[in-house]
Amino acid sequence: MVILKEKMKVGPKGQVVIPKLLRDHFKINAGDAVFLEETEKGILIEKPVTNFVELARVAAKEIKHKGRIDMKKLYDEQLRTRLKRAGIDL
Repeated sequence: MVILKEKMKVGPKGQVVIPKLLRDHFKINAGDAVFLEETEKGILIEKPVTNFVELARVAAKEIKHKGRIDMKKLYDEQLRTRLKRAGIDL
């Protein structure tokens, strides 16, 4: 489901401005960190979870979908993925 789709230009330094409507809705402020994730459809911009209640909700959702979670395995997979994206092979 697409709620907002807007054409943006990439600047000379590779920067893209997130529209104000989206920044306000997702509470993204200047200087905030965001994750960029490659997906089958393109690039996903995601704000890191910093609220414990929200983090617990996300974890519960993962457990519901995957059953029991092996946190070490999940951490290792995410670390390998991020290192691979950064061009670092272990």
